[in-house]
Amino acid sequence: MKIAVVGATGLVGREMLTVLEERGFGQQEVIVAASPKSVGKPLDFAGRQLTVVSVDDAIAQRPQYAIFSAGATASRQYAPLFAAAGTTVIDNSSAWRKDPDVPLVVPEINIAAVGPGNRIIANPNCSTIQMVLALSALQREYGIRRLVIATYQSITGTGAKAVRQLEAEESGEWRAESGERAYPYQIHRNLFPHGGDFQPDGYTIEEQKLVDETRKIYADPSIQITATVVRVPVVGGHSEAVNVELRKDYDLDEVRRLIAATPGVILYDDPSQNHYPMPILAHHRDEVWVGRLRRDLSQPRSLNLWVVADNIRKGAATNAVQIMQALIERR
Repeated sequence: MKIAVVGATGLVGREMLTVLEERGFGQQEVIVAASPKSVGKPLDFAGRQLTVVSVDDAIAQRPQYAIFSAGATASRQYAPLFAAAGTTVIDNSSAWRKDPDVPLVVPEINIAAVGPGNRIIANPNCSTIQMVLALSALQREYGIRRLVIATYQSITGTGAKAVRQLEAEESGEWRAESGERAYPYQIHRNLFPHGGDFQPDGYTIEEQKLVDETRKIYADPSIQITATVVRVPVVGGHSEAVNVELRKDYDLDEVRRLIAATPGVILYDDPSQNHYPMPILAHHRDEVWVGRLRRDLSQPRSLNLWVVADNIRKGAATNAVQIMQALIERR
């Protein structure tokens, strides 16, 4: 089998290589592709050294699968070319998520949405993935009427430039005029409601993704959703405070049982022992952690929970590789 990783030199691309090795693809032929400035660079994979090639070269090798983490512009340009060559593309960018003909997939929830003719598959946004997986059993059992979400998102979601900014600020070596700024303000000892560009309605693109993608994954456009995205000086993963209004009343013990039984989810919820999810626990892990479960005393059929996951792993690289694994198993 040939597998291409497009955008292999980036933060998520490198993690995709790690996940591929961890999940048993170390002996497969892996093609690493990136932008022209990275062509020829070496990348370590499964005890051997791979050489970065151009995206055009990767297409010419006709891999069975191509996992993209190269940004929306590159995905729009190259994903159709891979698809035309017979490759199944799993794209981590925002390019195809809203396309009605492209499945948006969290494999534990809706791998069945991928049909035999789908050559491009979209990986959801990181903050969406962890939330919809944590709530998936509740959606099936009770139905979700409304979600009120506040996310506390790691700087790694912005990319390597944001990591460099935080590290330089922490060390006292930051120079605002250096051109390395990822954010409009310092992030060290700070946070701000920054989730992509602001739209005319006052919401950010990142907040709108939570609305559109949740409805598409659950195949339920009637769910009412509002969100606020906050960027925090954390590297381990994204955290989310979620208020859920269900369509039917619930038993809290049954909710706990359903969440604990969800594949890929860890229920970590004993506040008396200070057991609750934190990014430091989720870092380098594939699971979605859920805690602080409690009934909303102000609103019927509602509850609050806290959801944490490593946004580079399950929120990006791991989910993409899991989609590929599920498709291979289904063949």
